[in-house]
Amino acid sequence: MADWKTRAIGQPDFLQFNNLACETAGGKVIFATDEWFAPAQNLLKREPVEFRASAFTEFGKWMDGWETRRKRIPGHDWCIIQLGVPGVIHGFDVDTSFFTGNYAPSISIQASCLETVPRPEGDRTGTAATEREFEAVAKLRSEMWEELVPVKELKPGYPETCHNYFTVTFPHRVTHIRFNMYPDGGIARLRVYGVGQRDWSTVSSMKQVDLLSLANGGVCLGYSNAHFGHPRNMIGLGRAANMGDGWETARRLDRPRVLKVQETGMLQVPGSEWAVFRLGHPGAISLIEIDTNHFKGNFPDSCKIEACSLTSEAEEHCLREGWGSGQAVKWRTLLPPQKLKPHQRQFFSGDALELTEAVSHIRLTIAPDGGVSRLRLWGRPKPAFSNPTSKL
Repeated sequence: MADWKTRAIGQPDFLQFNNLACETAGGKVIFATDEWFAPAQNLLKREPVEFRASAFTEFGKWMDGWETRRKRIPGHDWCIIQLGVPGVIHGFDVDTSFFTGNYAPSISIQASCLETVPRPEGDRTGTAATEREFEAVAKLRSEMWEELVPVKELKPGYPETCHNYFTVTFPHRVTHIRFNMYPDGGIARLRVYGVGQRDWSTVSSMKQVDLLSLANGGVCLGYSNAHFGHPRNMIGLGRAANMGDGWETARRLDRPRVLKVQETGMLQVPGSEWAVFRLGHPGAISLIEIDTNHFKGNFPDSCKIEACSLTSEAEEHCLREGWGSGQAVKWRTLLPPQKLKPHQRQFFSGDALELTEAVSHIRLTIAPDGGVSRLRLWGRPKPAFSNPTSKL
């Protein structure tokens, strides 16, 4: 099985992180200069880009993305996006899928950390920003925001060229980005990959929080297999919309020809799959939720969770060496092997958990394979080692 470093050629490591701008995480477009053919909010959709050959609206060809009219006045088009989860950005995917003769020739991206800004409501297709909206957004002085991506040319939206990746080295918390297209055109999706960042000084040490949640800074750092769905999906907000919104592996090829059951009721299988996460804050786990929602004929037979506390230096070593060797980390059992059920939430607490001290990292192992939609680790934030910051 491939380890976590395995990527399609040309894909950057930041794709490991969470999409902080996705609409399912609360991402919103709060301003756009023009949305004639298709609204800017489409940029933030979670679903793959769709193309309907014969679909037209009263404004022109229907497109699954943000597409502005052909500009006949001075200037260029741009929009402001409020991230669903504020955090540190590591990279962007500017996806031009299906925009071939109408994609934006180039873009740039700026960022800032602001209070919440209201957004216009309703479908904006066929509209442009009003003078009043321009006056309101001018108060943000977005043209002066920090530049994360300088002006870069884009490639057209054919399958082999549609993903335009841009790595970012900006260590500060971001809440809003200004996305500039030059001068006009269409872009299908904007994915903003990073790690959520919460102000933990405002959280009581007595409060139970989901320490693994995307919103609280949890992040996937490695996995054995993600054939049908990435393990980062498990720390998303709310319950999964479908199987594609969870972690699902391929069927292992080392499964016995005839399956047998142990005395515990679990299958006797030689292999398993795993995913490693860093908590948003070290803490003592008191309640675990494993949700197999939508996984009815492809849920794992069993699972276990191990945990450890790592310094940033130790984490960096594990990232270099890989998490699957078993030598880099001394994992301790948090949740011993448990039989799982299909399509339901399963909770474990009290005597079922074997660790009471604070931990910073966990490894979920499923046997032999299958899908999990959500993983929640409820506990109280406590100091362990200094909370590491990934240098991926």
